[in-house]
Amino acid sequence: MTRRFDAVVLDAGNTLVFVDPVRTAHIIHRHGGTGDAARFRAVEREARILLSRRVEDGLAGTEDHFWQVYFATLYRGMALPDEAWPAATAELTAVHARAHLWSHVDPGTEEALRRILEAGHRLAVVSNADGRVEGLLRDVGLARYFEFVLDSAVVGVSKPDPGIFRMALDRLGVEAARTLYVGDLYPVDVLGARSAGMEAVLLDPFDALGHWTDVPRIPRLDRLPGFLESL
Repeated sequence: MTRRFDAVVLDAGNTLVFVDPVRTAHIIHRHGGTGDAARFRAVEREARILLSRRVEDGLAGTEDHFWQVYFATLYRGMALPDEAWPAATAELTAVHARAHLWSHVDPGTEEALRRILEAGHRLAVVSNADGRVEGLLRDVGLARYFEFVLDSAVVGVSKPDPGIFRMALDRLGVEAARTLYVGDLYPVDVLGARSAGMEAVLLDPFDALGHWTDVPRIPRLDRLPGFLESL
C-alpha cells in the first residue's frame, strides 16, 4: 500500500467506541460479580479476543453474538454466579436499550480524526449496528468528523457483504482502490472491504491477530495518522 488514500472509512464498535467499563462493571458487581477495575480490563481484553476468534470461526459478527460471546466471557471472568446471569443480562440489555453501552471513546481518538482530516483524507463510518450508531457517535462527540454514517440496520445490508461498502464508495464518489477501511474483525471488516475493492487495516489492540499476516495492523486508532503519513 504505497498510494495516498483519498478517503478513510471506519468501523464503529470496538474501533471508534468501546463498552463503558464503569457502567458495565457496576452492573456485574451489583449482581454478585467480583474484581476491581484492573480485573475488569483484563477480562474485557479476553472477551474481545475470544469474540474475534469466534467470528473468525464463522460467526457473522452481529450484535447477538456480542451478547452471547462477549458478555458470557465477562461474567465468567468476573466470577458472576451462574444463577445471576439472567438478571444481569436483563439489566444490561435494558441499560443498553436506554443508553448505548458502547459509549467509551479512547483518549487520542478525536485528535487522530482531526489529523486525518487535516491531511486531506475524507472520513465516513460503515458499521454493523442496531440503527443507533449515528446518534451514538453524535452523543459522544465524534459524528462531526464524518461525512456520513452507514448503519447496517438502517440500510439493510451488513458487513462483510460488499454492498454496504459500495454504498459508502458511491456516497463518497471515490475509487475503491483509493479508499482505506479500518476495523477490528478480519473476516467481517478486512475481507468485506477487500471484496468491494478497498484496502484495509486491522485494529489489533492486544497484539492477538498476528496470524493474519496479509494485512497491516495498528494497536490503536491514534496510530492511524502516522500509518497514513508513512505511505
